[in-house]
Amino acid sequence: MRKSIFKLAAACAVLGSMSAAAPAFAQDEAAEEAEGPITISGGIAVVSDYRFRGVSLSDKDFAVQPTLTVSHESGFYVGVWGSNLAENPGDDVEVDLYAGFAGGDAVTYDLGVTYYMYPGVSSFNYAEIIGKVGTTVGPATIGGVLAYAPSQDGTGNTDNVYVGTTATIALPESPISITGSFGYEDGAFGNDKLDWSLGLTAEVSGFTLGASYVDTNRFVGGLGKAGAVFSISYGF
Repeated sequence: MRKSIFKLAAACAVLGSMSAAAPAFAQDEAAEEAEGPITISGGIAVVSDYRFRGVSLSDKDFAVQPTLTVSHESGFYVGVWGSNLAENPGDDVEVDLYAGFAGGDAVTYDLGVTYYMYPGVSSFNYAEIIGKVGTTVGPATIGGVLAYAPSQDGTGNTDNVYVGTTATIALPESPISITGSFGYEDGAFGNDKLDWSLGLTAEVSGFTLGASYVDTNRFVGGLGKAGAVFSISYGF
């Protein structure tokens, strides 16, 4: 029973944990010349509840989530992201390996593949193809994501599709932004499953503080029940 619940949860959630981070790009030619063709970025986050597409993977406990990305000026990037999980038959850890190509100006794009690994329970491992687009409209940054996990052992030999949208609105003359997301999932990990969130983030002394309300239309043994999620992160 625990395995079936974990399998559903493990594939049911920002967009990163809002889970693999997109690479950081130099904002001007001077920065590019100083950094060279390769950029290394990363960070660490502490969250009160690891929610993935609305479902808690940490059994509503705290999680620590480091990440590291190596990007090339061409737009190609590779990286790794990790988090602790709720008790499961393995090592209670998730490690995501990702690679892709990102770019764009007025409209940004990111096409990549993420391989979700659960050490000690390799039967849970699965790969997902993820495409993202984004743009800025006034004070708002909006984006969309389409993720497809083809049939494989880790998905129970059934494919899965996730479609989502995100929005961030920066408040004028303030370090605070309003964030929101909405997603739809169907296939191996959810039949007509919905998830949504609404929250605030603030930049304080180099750290990002966050608070959000997260919910789904699936109970998933209580792991999909509505709840508040708090976070603090630092990136470089």
